[in-house]
Amino acid sequence: MRSEITENELFYRYYAQWIRVYKEGAVRKVTMDKYLMTQAWLEKLVPNLKLCGVTRMTYQQLLNDYAAQYERQTTMDFHHQLKAAILDAVDDGMIERDPTRKAIIKGKSPTQKKIVVPNTIYFLQTLSKKSIKFFALLLANGESSPYGAIMRFLRLHRRTARGLPEKRAKIRG
Repeated sequence: MRSEITENELFYRYYAQWIRVYKEGAVRKVTMDKYLMTQAWLEKLVPNLKLCGVTRMTYQQLLNDYAAQYERQTTMDFHHQLKAAILDAVDDGMIERDPTRKAIIKGKSPTQKKIVVPNTIYFLQTLSKKSIKFFALLLANGESSPYGAIMRFLRLHRRTARGLPEKRAKIRG
């Protein structure tokens, strides 16, 4: 099947066949969907780019075009998916040099992730004792989680569960 591909093949077609040969049946559906999305972006951004025409400059321009619409981490994922296929093409002699070498990953600034604390506190209050610690750890692992607030709530929850009174905040003066 690989013998059908030549260096004059369109890059997105090579990538589609690379997915069928190396990834189909080897990765989960979620991951496969990401590969297929990358393929769709290749068709959109570089529909006429031939495999032999993938140079450092054309590859960097492809990344830049993609990065204009996505955050840096998403662009990095796009780059890694393409790089695997391109390195195989280099190994097979279809591309002379690795065009992904020294690629600069750009992207839009990350958007602010928001957590609505009142709803979070209400949800924590409805959880059972066993699941409350697990949920707190999940929240604390998030990028902008109010870790201190979660830990204070857990201490308060432990005290009230044992029938102890709430501690009053000390007033500094």
